Amino acid sequence: AQLVESGGGTVEPGRSLRLSCAASGFTFGAYTMSWYRQAPGKDQELVATYSADFVRGRFTAFRDNDKNTLYLQMSDLQPEDTALYYCSSDSLGISGRGTQVTVTP
Repeated sequence: AQLVESGGGTVEPGRSLRLSCAASGFTFGAYTMSWYRQAPGKDQELVATYSADFVRGRFTAFRDNDKNTLYLQMSDLQPEDTALYYCSSDSLGISGRGTQVTVTP
């Protein structure tokens, strides 16, 4: 089983980004998936858990089971959103390596 994130980058405050998490090696549609983030010197933070369409403030998690892909749509990004973002299947105990998001003027 493998998870590979993509879509990170450096953006200015107020911009949007969409992250992707490509899954392989397991029945993706059968599992709840989550997005986490971790900033330097801070604890890991749960960003969104997807079991159905999930909206949390500026972040929306959604999935395409036909493409075995989980997404995180982020809007109005702020410097405090700077972190390594990674997807995870908690029940399988697997996570990807993450994709870096940096928000800076």
